[in-house]
Amino acid sequence: MRGLILAAAALGATLVLSACGGTSVTRMDADTVKDVSGHWNDTDSRLVAEEMISDCLGRPWYSQAHADLGRNPTVIVGRVSNQSSEHIATDTFIEDLQRALINSGKVEFVASKGERGEVRDERLDQDVNASAATRKARGQEAGADFMLSGTINSIVDQEGGKAVVYYQTNLKLLNMKDNVIAWNGEKKIKKFVKRSRASW
Repeated sequence: MRGLILAAAALGATLVLSACGGTSVTRMDADTVKDVSGHWNDTDSRLVAEEMISDCLGRPWYSQAHADLGRNPTVIVGRVSNQSSEHIATDTFIEDLQRALINSGKVEFVASKGERGEVRDERLDQDVNASAATRKARGQEAGADFMLSGTINSIVDQEGGKAVVYYQTNLKLLNMKDNVIAWNGEKKIKKFVKRSRASW
């Protein structure tokens, strides 16, 4: 009986210690740069988008397009495909591109294909249910002058617990009228990652 009581006490102590050594969470500022795994992260997404859009809007195509159109050119972001060796949330990267474009104040921006579909459904609903003074007519959408699209690639050079991870993001700006490539940009990121054990 005494042995049973001691075993139960030991088990209880183990459970208490396990609970004490559980998950710990520390809140961080959203702009804090912290690489944990060495993979593509939110900081990479934001910085690549901002730097590439800044480069794009500073190139000769912009002033030429502005002069030809007599206004700010209208841009849409198309597909950005992930061709890297890891999962990358390309939707987040596309949002970062959109944000950088809109906040530049240099271009007009039209909604994506999915967003346009939702707005068009709402417009159809307004045709039936909204008053004549407030409903929005069909056929008034702004068309894009240029489409931005691209790819994210990666190369991993790994030996044991050490690796160099290389990312290359390529973006192209296509003229919607004639498919001419108005701008072609790239951004490279290289990270050295050291791990206590090989787990690549």
